Amino acid sequence: MATLLVIEDERHIVDVVRIALERDGHRVVCARNGEDGLAEFRRRSFALVILDVGLPGIDGLEVCRRLRAISWVPIIMLTARDEEADRVAGLELGADDYVPKPFSPRELAARVKAVLRRGAAAPQQTDELTLGDITLSRPRHEVHVGGRPVDLSVTEFRLLAFFMENPGLLFSREVLLERVWGLEYPGGTRTVDQHVAQVRAKLGRAHVIETVRGAGYKAVAR
Repeated sequence: MATLLVIEDERHIVDVVRIALERDGHRVVCARNGEDGLAEFRRRSFALVILDVGLPGIDGLEVCRRLRAISWVPIIMLTARDEEADRVAGLELGADDYVPKPFSPRELAARVKAVLRRGAAAPQQTDELTLGDITLSRPRHEVHVGGRPVDLSVTEFRLLAFFMENPGLLFSREVLLERVWGLEYPGGTRTVDQHVAQVRAKLGRAHVIETVRGAGYKAVAR
């Protein structure tokens, strides 16, 4: 079905994950640390990455950041059950889902299936977007306003790209949380307001995100 990369240092977890995913027909490639995981990722194409936060050396959050700098491959983070901060940080860096430890192999396999299904069902994304004075390039992860480069975080970039793909359409905070952050994001809708404010501040007067009082946000070209 799909070739998956598992980056996890605990051998018994690797064995459990491999068995569960191979039972579903996937091919599984494993790496025991962040450096080896990044090297494997550069060597071949993967449909999804399962990434442990608590890796030796380069930790999972840094691996996630580096992967997002070069690819939009789906990422599922494995986190300690009581470490909500790690889950939030991983999702802010661009992870698509997380599974807290200890986990059921069947649950992980179901999460993998769901993330792959969402990716297959998603409409084809446009690599280059323009709205007003703003241009956005997904392959280069770059945003320019009137030719001036603007530095956005992964989540800010995803939020802006979503609005630029849907100009004029109104989205509630709940819908934005689901579409940009994902169904499993542990934070509240307040994070949407915070990120919209950050994107507006970085784009300056050229920003395209408008507030519709009591309803949500929409993008309008200026």
